[in-house]
Amino acid sequence: MSNALAIAHVTQALALLIENNLGPEFDRAVKVEPSKPPTEPSGEPTISVFLYQVTPNTSQRNNDLPTRATDGTLVKRPAAALDLHFLISAYGEENELVGQRLIGSVVRTLHEIPVLPRDVIEQAGEKPYLAGSDLLESAQRVRFTPTVMDVDETSKLWGMLYQTPYSLSVVYQAALVLIEGRETPVPATPVQRSDVRVLPFGAPGAPVPGGRALPVNEGAQSAGSEGGSSEADAESSSPEPGKAVAKAPAKKAAAKAPAKAAPARSRKAAQPAKATEPGSGGKSARGAAKRTAAAPDDTENTTNGGS
Repeated sequence: MSNALAIAHVTQALALLIENNLGPEFDRAVKVEPSKPPTEPSGEPTISVFLYQVTPNTSQRNNDLPTRATDGTLVKRPAAALDLHFLISAYGEENELVGQRLIGSVVRTLHEIPVLPRDVIEQAGEKPYLAGSDLLESAQRVRFTPTVMDVDETSKLWGMLYQTPYSLSVVYQAALVLIEGRETPVPATPVQRSDVRVLPFGAPGAPVPGGRALPVNEGAQSAGSEGGSSEADAESSSPEPGKAVAKAPAKKAAAKAPAKAAPARSRKAAQPAKATEPGSGGKSARGAAKRTAAAPDDTENTTNGGS
């Protein structure tokens, strides 16, 4: 990144780059000036390098947004990403086609050396009016790209130059020039405590993309607490493993007891049914008569024995 002198430094360096690479095709001295096209051009071979527009760089203009924190504290120095648009015109004797020869030399130089060399930047920084420029320390290199302009756009561009006659020219764009701010950011405080948690998305207390925590559902929380208490009561009332094993055989014996007693009850219930069978009624009646007849004899024997 560079300071506010970067724009003028690039303009001066571009003029020096063209002047240093004119080649042996010209036997006369050529003047290269970083200025606007002259209103009254002279017959001397001249090349004018005119910066007619400065625009924000479309690819880097949004990279400088988060320069301040929410409380207004400067996080990093703001930097403006700029593109420089140059109009390069050539003048000379029309009979010798000096202007066309000069434009050919300019196109060859910028096509062969599209990136601004560091030695040219250092040479341009020796100018007294560029003292203090730090373009040489910038990590971003400036690249020149030709700009295609039709007749209508060229007419509008030259129409902005008041009372300036048209001359053969080319347009180049220089990118990228970064101009850094002067304010020094406040250094960040060291981390005092780190809190690392892993929570599933949607869990209570889990962060959301917006930066706000999800609201805790009170019904789900109360249900979870009730479920936890019931589980705790069930665990406290459950017997120990040894006691549970000791009681298991008693339950099995109690369950088998009714099954064994059931045949006895069925046999007792079947005995009255035999007395009602046909043919067996006479036998039972005679047995009962014998028992009643023998009863008085037993009583008499008991009485005699007592006496």
